[in-house]
Amino acid sequence: MPAHEELHTELDRRRARARSMGGTDKLEKRRARGQLNAEERLALLVDPGSFRESGLLGESSVFAADRDKTPRDGKIVGFGRIDGREVGVVVNDFTVKGASTSATNSKKMGHVRRTAMECGMPFVHVGESTGARMPDTMGAKGMGNLLGNDPQQFRRTRDNPWAAAALDTAFGSSAWMCCCADFAVMRKGSIMSVSSPRLVSMAVGQKVDLEELGGWRLHADTTGLIDCIVDTDAEAMAALRRFLSYMPGHNMEAPPVHDIAPGSGTDQERILDLLPEKRTQVYDMRAILAVIFDSDSLFELKPRFGKSAVAALARLAGRTVGVIANNPHSAGGALTVDAIRKIIDFTVLCDSFNIPMVRFMDTPGFVVGLEAERRGAPGFIMNFMNATSLVTVPTITVLARKAYGRAYVAMGGGRNNDEMIAWPGAEISFMDPAASTSIVHGISPGDAGWDAAFTDIAKDSEVWDLASMYSAQNVIKPQETRQYLIEMFDVYRRRRSGGIGQHLMRAWPTSQ
Repeated sequence: MPAHEELHTELDRRRARARSMGGTDKLEKRRARGQLNAEERLALLVDPGSFRESGLLGESSVFAADRDKTPRDGKIVGFGRIDGREVGVVVNDFTVKGASTSATNSKKMGHVRRTAMECGMPFVHVGESTGARMPDTMGAKGMGNLLGNDPQQFRRTRDNPWAAAALDTAFGSSAWMCCCADFAVMRKGSIMSVSSPRLVSMAVGQKVDLEELGGWRLHADTTGLIDCIVDTDAEAMAALRRFLSYMPGHNMEAPPVHDIAPGSGTDQERILDLLPEKRTQVYDMRAILAVIFDSDSLFELKPRFGKSAVAALARLAGRTVGVIANNPHSAGGALTVDAIRKIIDFTVLCDSFNIPMVRFMDTPGFVVGLEAERRGAPGFIMNFMNATSLVTVPTITVLARKAYGRAYVAMGGGRNNDEMIAWPGAEISFMDPAASTSIVHGISPGDAGWDAAFTDIAKDSEVWDLASMYSAQNVIKPQETRQYLIEMFDVYRRRRSGGIGQHLMRAWPTSQ
């Protein structure tokens, strides 16, 4: 046999061994449990036939005995396409040493992340892992070999979008990537945490419950570290694809333009049926947003976290926009610390990736009290104010019903936007007129003189005065909002090369 044929045969053998992953037995056990393997997840994530793998022949470089046991070193990495656009991809293979992090696969992951950033394409990490590989990392040699050798390993300056998934066991790097990502999805039944329950139990001296340690409810309701919760792996891959459909490939281009979905913009009069005339009556702002923006385009992030605020990607005449709104359906739309965190996070995302923003304001102000102070409300409020003032993408604020106090400014009131418009009947003041009446006059609803005192204080809260001094650029009917936004964003996108922002918050932490 010619020498080149022998070499080619050897290459084919090594390729086949690498593609066998952790072996037939482990793959069959996963299949019996209803778990997808790394190859199957990858196939659902990228366009068919588009993946080009990097580092197929990578394997453990620390212990010789591990070399034949670590095909691909537990990470499938490379470049593919999603909806025809290039992306960098890492998919963990749990059948190989629990996809634990090693010196070799760290190089593989770092190469893809770095290339994605330098070449201007999104990066996607599909995580299922056990954490750092021991004993590879033990001792001075292990630490020197693995940790700290890539100073940009966890550096995020939002040059390109990052998206990540936490599936099944997501410890160590799988958790880190979700926390570094602009968008993170988690499947129900998965656990995302710093370390495994066994290690945590040893550290705290008691048995730790998996769900309490890092279950989906914890991250959806309490930590806010996960943006989207799904039921299956297939839904997780679809969520990653959907998020990226709203995003540009990198921060120096505008987001993609899509065809306008059928039925978009019809029946704008329905907003009048959804918006209560009485300012104290609750309603779900999301129902109104669904009417204004393109059909089925509203993609809400962190829906169970900070529920008095809505943060969502959407399309308006086929173009990506970011939507921030108070939601009176929860806490009357009052801004909690969690709602503030969510809004800041989303504001930074939009400004970093040239996504114009629309804010819908209907809030009685910030939630105050002992718990709010203990959670650092003043600091978060100032971060909120800072983020609002640093926005450089086109921004329009809609005063929908009411806005009181400092929350008016934080939500984009005054000149913290390109344009502010209001709906008739909207109210604005430093404080809710009822609270102000009680403070000024020392009386409560039902007391003698209440009606006259309340009327006197509330009379100057109407939106007409705001418009008369040009602090609101226009007062429009709710059903005119969609068309107004479309036309005015066409105006404001013309600045800075089609709406490319200055990215003043590109280094703001992704998890705060």
